[in-house]
Amino acid sequence: MARKDDKKRNLKTGESQRSDGRYMYRYTNHLTGKREAIYDMDLAKLREKEKQINREREDHLLTDPAIKKMTLNHLFERYMSTKELKGNTRRNYWAMWDSRVKNEIGNLKVVQIKPSQIRMFYSNLSKEGLSHSTIKVIHTLISPALEMAVDDDMIRKNPAKGMLGDYGAEPKVKEALTADQEKRLLAFIEESDVYREHLPMIQIMLGTCMRCGEVIGLTWADVDMKKREVHVANQLIYKDLGKGYQFYASPPKTGAGVRCIPMTQTVYDAFLKQRELNFLLGNHSEVEIDGRKGFIFNSKHGRPIMPSGVNHFLKNIVTAYNKKEREAAKKENREPELMPPISAHTLRHTGCTRLGEKGMEPKVMQYLMGHANANITMNIYNHVNDMKRVRRELLKVEGLAAL
Repeated sequence: MARKDDKKRNLKTGESQRSDGRYMYRYTNHLTGKREAIYDMDLAKLREKEKQINREREDHLLTDPAIKKMTLNHLFERYMSTKELKGNTRRNYWAMWDSRVKNEIGNLKVVQIKPSQIRMFYSNLSKEGLSHSTIKVIHTLISPALEMAVDDDMIRKNPAKGMLGDYGAEPKVKEALTADQEKRLLAFIEESDVYREHLPMIQIMLGTCMRCGEVIGLTWADVDMKKREVHVANQLIYKDLGKGYQFYASPPKTGAGVRCIPMTQTVYDAFLKQRELNFLLGNHSEVEIDGRKGFIFNSKHGRPIMPSGVNHFLKNIVTAYNKKEREAAKKENREPELMPPISAHTLRHTGCTRLGEKGMEPKVMQYLMGHANANITMNIYNHVNDMKRVRRELLKVEGLAAL
């Protein structure tokens, strides 16, 4: 005989009514083998839930309560446990997640996340001023994690798929200094009693195209003055990895970052000058960072100079240069030729641009820059060649006009 509820309605297999009036549906999860139950005070609503469960069973989706409660944060933790990443890359991913996702949509249950929620999340990041490239990094953390949930039959579709769009501010165009700007800047620094001490480091950054972290991480053991080679196999990063902000030695992000850079005469002379300056100023490194010691570029406290310190003195140099240029232009009754803002990356980009202007082969440029992806190098190389072609065509037009 079929069981009935208190309203004399027939109950289906697996259905029952408790003494408190709640309806219950018990079933066996065919994937886990566990007996599970769902409840509702309304029989019609319970049967809607039954239909959902049966659809999920037909689609082979997991129905374990623990899976149903899994948040995006828990899913990401699970996803990261499957990835083989270098220590610094893993820390950066977690730092990005903790700062941007964890307390925003991270607590949403995976099975309840809608595409519109992902889209709104990206939209809000865009309104906060994040660049498209930064939002893209966040997307590359969220979407693969949700794709893993699809593969594990937790959800039918990935709600983040196709949601990246064009959210985010356009990336700022990285401009290199022109050859004339570079020449004027170096001349100003050499003549300055205040900033002359930074000249060797700037010359080395321009002449080797090294990243800021690679330069500040250089030790004298990395520099072979006899063979005139700079060996790059490490970089210094300054971050809070759980013990407060401090320096860490880290290998390059990719194998392409490990390289040997031949010294030009300018770079060789700059290293000699830096050794002399360290002796005269007493800037000797007395610290050891992850087994590395004898750092070349140090603050007055004997520690390696921080990346922010490099950008700080570059900013001060530009400010001083522009002040002097404005005063000179006023006296000479002309428009001032001001120097644009400069960062450590500007020097790297400028050095690479000079190599392209002098006709260096793209593959050699890629090696010296430590680029794993040739497209990055080619963007600079092609830009230089495009400008050469533009100038050549303009000269042709100018020559024809003169006829």
